[in-house]
Amino acid sequence: MSDVEVAALPFVPEAVIFDMDGLMLDSERASLRSWSRGARELGLEIEDDYWLRLVGHSMAACQTILRERMDEAQIAALLERCYALYHAEVEAGVPLRPGIHEILQFLAQHGIPCGVATSTRRPLAPHKLETAGLLPYFQSVTAGNDVEHPKPAPDIYLLAAQRLGAHPSRCLALEDSPAGVTAALAAGLTVIQVPDLVVPDEALRARGHRIVASLHQARELLEARLREA
Repeated sequence: MSDVEVAALPFVPEAVIFDMDGLMLDSERASLRSWSRGARELGLEIEDDYWLRLVGHSMAACQTILRERMDEAQIAALLERCYALYHAEVEAGVPLRPGIHEILQFLAQHGIPCGVATSTRRPLAPHKLETAGLLPYFQSVTAGNDVEHPKPAPDIYLLAAQRLGAHPSRCLALEDSPAGVTAALAAGLTVIQVPDLVVPDEALRARGHRIVASLHQARELLEARLREA
């Protein structure tokens, strides 16, 4: 585990719901490269750290953030260019986050159903999972355009739990971003956060969810709980 003691899981989950980008796929870096390169090509002078504010948010929320720095025409041009750059990286193959195969195989071996709750829209979300070879592990994929209110609202996790036939209070969510953690907690799930690009601040840590350094450590929490069951 880590130097900081992480509380044991309170139950064996009926289902585990995974975020996708930044948790299973190392795609947030590809996304940030696309935003940054697209902006430079359009002559927009925006510091690289600015793009971190978009991590974990729906496209509608990202557009709201972008309006702070550019007009609608610039946003439209930037989105078009970023989509092209990002899709090229997806087709070339997005690296997996360390430990994702191991935790998915572990859950499959123990018959615990898994789902996805991602802000990425359909059909791109299942396509990315299929390209990465992860789609067969999941009984359902809930995408950003499957719900009216995106993360940090709880809607996507409530729907994902429903599709798996599990009560939210008996589900475990694995997330990397603050928006995703907020959504899962609001839906009543137990949350393990595996931070990627955005480090949880004190306000988020105060929510009391579990924070670990890797998916390997998340698997260890599950293994420990199952040994006690």
